[in-house]
Amino acid sequence: MKIRFLHAADVHLDSPMRGLARYEGAPAQRLRVATRDAFSALVDLAIEEQVSFVIIAGDLYDGSQFNVNTGLFFCREMGRLGRAGIPAYIVHGNHDAESQITRKLPWPKNVHVFSQRKAETLRIAELNVALHGRSYSEAAVTENLVPGYPDPVPGSLNIGVLHTALEGYVEHARYAPCTVAELQARHYDYWALGHVHEHEIRTCDPWIVFPGNVQGRSIRETGPRGAMLVTAESGRIVSAERVHLDKVRWEHLRIDARDARTTDDLLTQTDRLLGDLVRAADGRLLAVRVTFEGPSAAHGELVGAEGLLRARLLAISNAIDGESIWVEKVLVDTQPAMDADALAARADAVADLQMMLTQAAQDQDLVDGIAGELRALTAGLPKGFREDEQRLRERDAPVLDLLNSGNVRGLIEKIGPDLIARLETR
Repeated sequence: MKIRFLHAADVHLDSPMRGLARYEGAPAQRLRVATRDAFSALVDLAIEEQVSFVIIAGDLYDGSQFNVNTGLFFCREMGRLGRAGIPAYIVHGNHDAESQITRKLPWPKNVHVFSQRKAETLRIAELNVALHGRSYSEAAVTENLVPGYPDPVPGSLNIGVLHTALEGYVEHARYAPCTVAELQARHYDYWALGHVHEHEIRTCDPWIVFPGNVQGRSIRETGPRGAMLVTAESGRIVSAERVHLDKVRWEHLRIDARDARTTDDLLTQTDRLLGDLVRAADGRLLAVRVTFEGPSAAHGELVGAEGLLRARLLAISNAIDGESIWVEKVLVDTQPAMDADALAARADAVADLQMMLTQAAQDQDLVDGIAGELRALTAGLPKGFREDEQRLRERDAPVLDLLNSGNVRGLIEKIGPDLIARLETR
């Protein structure tokens, strides 16, 4: 018998897109509904492919916020699945465990949720499939749940469903931690995992798979997102294909500024690369962060010009396709093309300034004087500055840290090269 099923995880329905108000002209509505649109695409695919069932390996919802419309949307989408004769099997993850929606709304009849008390087996007799899983009873489950999973059902296709921080994922909270060896020791045919938002097939013997989240939610979740379309024949897995379902794709475009002599050179290069991203996105909305990096003769023009650069890139993206691309942010991480020793070897005013800055960092009286001036300056900052500091920190974190710590020598060493680079462009 040949069967197919969909394995998804970490849907985070209606996950809030924080900070959008800071971005004038942001496609806020398309970003806000992206998780819903991607989930609808999952249901569309399940119906189109006539899969036997859908697995959601945790974090269907997004934590403690309660919006009844989120739950009603989910019920409506499950109703579409149910009318197509497709059941869904779900474990609760850490976000679901703290969700009020999980506790307050009834589940549709075609939705089967694994027990929170202990791992259990749900059998689909007509398909000869046994699914084994356990839901979280609380948000912070720190015990290893794998030893409590049932033995495989002989002669059946055995699938484990688990929301876990598998070994090796240091960036994710260590909920239900376990190892690959422990999963292999259960002798299941496929482990449908969730919690880690990046896609990975850890092994194929047995299949141990993270599908990644269905929709990227910020610049920390770049690239394609989606689910796994899995095929089994004669009681064994024969393929697991990744399908892309995201409706907004986050990308971080890093531009090597090494060969650019001017800002215009960089913008020409960026125009071409943005066009490539649009073509690869296949009609999705692209949310792109652009970072210029590396030593560059254009460094002096770029320093402190992030706002103007973003405005120019927004104009470029609008010319490419204003409906398909949005420049989220521009960061400048370039350095002067000429180092301090090369500058000092010159015989001009710039070389003199370089020597003065080098000496200034070693002049204790001067450093103390500057420190006093900075204390007076920061003490007089308007009341709203502290509320705005987080926004500034995203761009100028190293400078703000040096300023707040009173590290004047570090401040001179940090700002000096930028000052010289700016003067060289005049």
